Amino acid sequence: MNGPRVVLADDHTLMTAGLTKLLEPSCQIVGTATDGRALVELASEVRPDVILIDLAMPLLNGFEAARQIKKRAPTAKLIIVTMNEDTDTALHAMRIGVSGYLLKKSLASELLSAIQTVLKGNTYVTPQMERGMEDTFARHPDAEANRSLTPRQREVLQLLVEGKSMKQAAAILNVAPRTIAFHKYRIMEDFHIKSTAELVQFAIKQHVLLTESKTETALDTSARPISHKQCA
Repeated sequence: MNGPRVVLADDHTLMTAGLTKLLEPSCQIVGTATDGRALVELASEVRPDVILIDLAMPLLNGFEAARQIKKRAPTAKLIIVTMNEDTDTALHAMRIGVSGYLLKKSLASELLSAIQTVLKGNTYVTPQMERGMEDTFARHPDAEANRSLTPRQREVLQLLVEGKSMKQAAAILNVAPRTIAFHKYRIMEDFHIKSTAELVQFAIKQHVLLTESKTETALDTSARPISHKQCA
């Protein structure tokens, strides 16, 4: 097959199975990942053309995984596929360099169109959110200018708010537990955070802890690819 090489990243195996079945007629599925850290390693290894990324993944969320992939596999085109319809979240995704933002409730034909678009070097935002994003950006063009968490702090923060102990977080990041404690202390000190509850709320505002709406349906695969040319 001569179609683009695609990696799928979602912590729901039914979602990746559905996307695999949808895309296989016209794309090469070269790997799947169920957490962000595994995705970064996979992307570095297989060097795909396109990566479809869920936002709310464990260990390393879709944003942080995308940041690392941009450095380790810079030619890969990144498309967020999520239930999250928050315009601030979508704008944040575009600011960190993803090429597309798509909702899981979108039609399968829209996913194929998004892949075609990003492979041509363009960006794709689902029409369901495009206007809202424009309005939000017009009101708050520099909304993220004051965010100053380091990449390591973002990794530590996600693991801690997911419920990992300092020892567990240290093992995942291959550092000493005292390093985790130091990062936690600096985050709480620098941002005037006084409790675990405030830390969780801070993580949500910083797009570190991501949750997805449970009320939406999964990607509608009723519109299937007709020919190999759709995704080539």
